[in-house]
Amino acid sequence: MIRVVLVDDQQLIRAGLRALLDRADDITIVGEAAEAEAGIRIITRERPDVVLMDIRMPGEDGIVATRRIVDDPELHRVQVIVLTTFDTDEHILDAVRAGAAGFLLKDTSPDDMRAAVRVVANGDALLSPSVTRRVMRAAASGPVTRSAALDVLTEREREVLAKVGEGQSNTEIGRSLHMSPATARTHVGRLFSKLGARDRAQLVATAYETGLITPGSTDSTTEAG
Repeated sequence: MIRVVLVDDQQLIRAGLRALLDRADDITIVGEAAEAEAGIRIITRERPDVVLMDIRMPGEDGIVATRRIVDDPELHRVQVIVLTTFDTDEHILDAVRAGAAGFLLKDTSPDDMRAAVRVVANGDALLSPSVTRRVMRAAASGPVTRSAALDVLTEREREVLAKVGEGQSNTEIGRSLHMSPATARTHVGRLFSKLGARDRAQLVATAYETGLITPGSTDSTTEAG
């Protein structure tokens, strides 16, 4: 059973999310809060699999709260989906940089919302295609400096990072680079370690921020497996 906590200052939104998610046999809501501080207390107590986190709330915003969750070693298994009506580049990129495993707009369809919870609970990153394109344009809009972090990667690892940045799954990476999915997964694991990334969303951002790939190089982005 996937355990979820809702953090949103609008009671109507929380009620709607609860109704949508409660329809799934494999998802259960274990807590909800109207502001970040109360949400952190519930998350610390319940240790859910997934948190649906609003961005704009009274007091501490959802980006800061997400960073607190990600930085707490005791909550390392908790995955955060940032959920908002705001789809500006700044908010999306901030969410990825804070360590969010997913970013979805509140008008996401019920089926896609439930699917997102399942994907993130499984340890994968999820950004909808339209959202990810905006993230990557924002990441590449500033001065591009070849990161020294890339110097520690082998040529093969750079190729794998580029494919992750394009939104490819391990199976797709294996097919593209003529390796098995298991070998692709091993390379991705090494990227996590060498680049200090929490999840694939951060690897995607790194691929663009360092100029390894550019927004025009691909229109595909999705969850990763």
